Amino acid sequence: MTHALLIATYEMGRQPFGLASPAAWLRDAGIEVACVDLARERLPDDAVMRAQLVAWYLPMHTATRLALPEIRAVRRLNPAAHLCGYGLYAPLNGALLRGLGVQSVLGGEFEADLTALAVALRDGPPPLQPAGDLPLPHLAFKVPDRQGLPPPARYAALYESGRSKRQVGYTEASRGCKHTCRHCPVVPVYQGRFRVVPPDVVLADIRTQVEAGVRHITFGDPDFFNGPTHAVEVVQRLAAAFPDLTYDVTIKVEHLLVHADLLATLRQTGCAFVTSAVESFDDRVLQILDKGHTRDDVEQAVAECRTAGLVLAPTFVAFTPWTTLESYCGLLEAIASLDLVPAVAPIQLAIRLLLPEGSGLLVHEDVARIIGRFQADALVYPWRHPDPRVDALHGEVMALVAQQVTASRRTVFEAIWALAHERTGSRCPLTKPERPTRAAIPYLNEPWYC
Repeated sequence: MTHALLIATYEMGRQPFGLASPAAWLRDAGIEVACVDLARERLPDDAVMRAQLVAWYLPMHTATRLALPEIRAVRRLNPAAHLCGYGLYAPLNGALLRGLGVQSVLGGEFEADLTALAVALRDGPPPLQPAGDLPLPHLAFKVPDRQGLPPPARYAALYESGRSKRQVGYTEASRGCKHTCRHCPVVPVYQGRFRVVPPDVVLADIRTQVEAGVRHITFGDPDFFNGPTHAVEVVQRLAAAFPDLTYDVTIKVEHLLVHADLLATLRQTGCAFVTSAVESFDDRVLQILDKGHTRDDVEQAVAECRTAGLVLAPTFVAFTPWTTLESYCGLLEAIASLDLVPAVAPIQLAIRLLLPEGSGLLVHEDVARIIGRFQADALVYPWRHPDPRVDALHGEVMALVAQQVTASRRTVFEAIWALAHERTGSRCPLTKPERPTRAAIPYLNEPWYC
């Protein structure tokens, strides 16, 4: 029997969907599957030695960086194994992965190709690498198989005011995105396309997790409102089946406005908060990133969410080649004026633009002037800000956030506010409007996002 070893390195505190989903396909094909989440457990040597196929799930930058030394170690331990990388960051870094000995590289909608690879290894003929220019397939999705993964209790939790913490699970109701923001790693793989997962499959996956103790679900769709009719069906059926379950989703600012009439439905069906990639309050930066919204749109989206009783949790790319000391202070001032301080994870104020392989920003004339050669160990094109003071501020903010991991969001925000305004030579006091404390804002205890 062919043995497949599926490995994840980092999933932002989530049980890896990218292992559970292909595990179902492989087991249905008669493949023996072992799943290892290196964020929560060690990689057993015996599992590596037994495997004919070792596949790493590479959905994002951090996960891929962490995988590189593990790939080298597995190659040394079991040189006969067929190595595979799959997920969004696999094709973006295909040449690098192959240089490490990875023979197969799969991108989006990977389950069928990964299964075909395992079957080919079992049946004997040399497996063929799927052509990179093939159309993105429409898969008949299967219910993820989570057996063998660490239990949900070992992963992230949601904290709410006046309640005990809720154990968090994760699923996907759709994949890809119909938008083409220039800095997004989804775009090079899906190129403006998305796929919906049948509600029956989504609900069955949620049921499995609820039976394992999960009381909150994170929907990992790049944009939950890419298919709004589908999204509403999913959450209405979720609420009917699990009335005490809460959930969170990610939705573009643009979609929060276009589908503002659906926000009340989210709240009524148990949505604890909505994450939205605001990225910046600088309209020039938003235009360069091709976000499809403006500062005024963000302000309106905040108002629409509050009217519906929803918490909006914005994310940012706080440091870009176009950030100035003054515009960074402007970011902080906008967050404060919109009463968003308790809703912003401090790390969001330190996020610096990543320029990986395939980034749509690499051809921008401003970026082309400041980037260096691709750094294989970091998986990015390094860049220096034209104003060294901005890079220095970024380093100081990152250090401050790292030093105050147990402090409240307001405490960290106040420290960053004082630091940033000091660097501009101004002394701008931070007004403290009445607003809920952090305890009243639902939040996940692992808010890193990259």
